[in-house]
Amino acid sequence: MKLNCDLGEFTENNDADIMPLIDMANIACGFHGSDPLTIKRTIKLAQQHQVIIGAHPSYPDVENFGRQSMDLSQDELIANVQYQIGALQALCSVENTQLNYVKPHGALYNDMMKNVNIFEDICLAIAQLNQTNHKPLFLMIQAVTDSDKFDQIAKKHHISLYYEAFADRAYLDNGLLVPRGEVGAVLTNNQTVVSRCQALLNKQPLLSQNQQPLQFHIDALCVHGDTPNALEMLKALRATINNAQGLR
Repeated sequence: MKLNCDLGEFTENNDADIMPLIDMANIACGFHGSDPLTIKRTIKLAQQHQVIIGAHPSYPDVENFGRQSMDLSQDELIANVQYQIGALQALCSVENTQLNYVKPHGALYNDMMKNVNIFEDICLAIAQLNQTNHKPLFLMIQAVTDSDKFDQIAKKHHISLYYEAFADRAYLDNGLLVPRGEVGAVLTNNQTVVSRCQALLNKQPLLSQNQQPLQFHIDALCVHGDTPNALEMLKALRATINNAQGLR
């Protein structure tokens, strides 16, 4: 199981401490946070630590950090997503490294998990870019109990999916995330997230906020870079995963 984190979102950050702990970096593209220089520095940092680089596009909404839904037309959404991915691809190229995947941010991520039309628009945006990419980008989405509808759409557009769970977020009984505005939506206790990680490593179900078992396939575990105590949380998770894999 890979460990991933959203990085490059703030000009003042602890990304240099986080990067050595993770396997995959979801790098902000400037539409919800960050700036070109910060993005470039984050790419270099990922390259230094041999971390897989992903684009983290959002709605064009810096004011709300990309965490408020926007009503965009299909053309607008596709153009905005492609613009952000293209910018990150260009900066990766000049650093002689490669962009590998896409993971939408915030409200765009949540909206694509709730609305298959938005999910398909994102797939279409990536598919069009993949026509000119030497190595196709894959799409990281939330692991869900019923992934068939996402698998079918992605397959139609020849896109591979990578499923993640969230170490630092509470889950609803339907397998989606508890909205951030609700009490207890963000988990900050290290032991809680370590216990969740250990359960997932042992192929046990993830538990919802009402202790309902949620069983799904998971490729990666995510911690948000702006979660309080994110660095210490990632240290604990890295140690847990390494121990399970017999690594130091």
